[in-house]
Amino acid sequence: MADLIYLAVIFLVLALVFFIMGLRGIAGFTMEIAKWLVIIFVIVAIITFIF
Repeated sequence: MADLIYLAVIFLVLALVFFIMGLRGIAGFTMEIAKWLVIIFVIVAIITFIF
């Protein structure tokens, strides 16, 4: 489960690098991936704590 957060942080850093380089389209796409990874992590964490 920690892999999801690790991947989300990597995609966040990549999005910041792409944004600084001026590649706003790729930065937005990587931010979307990071957002979905965090959402999946939260859902899995809630399910884990319930059971």
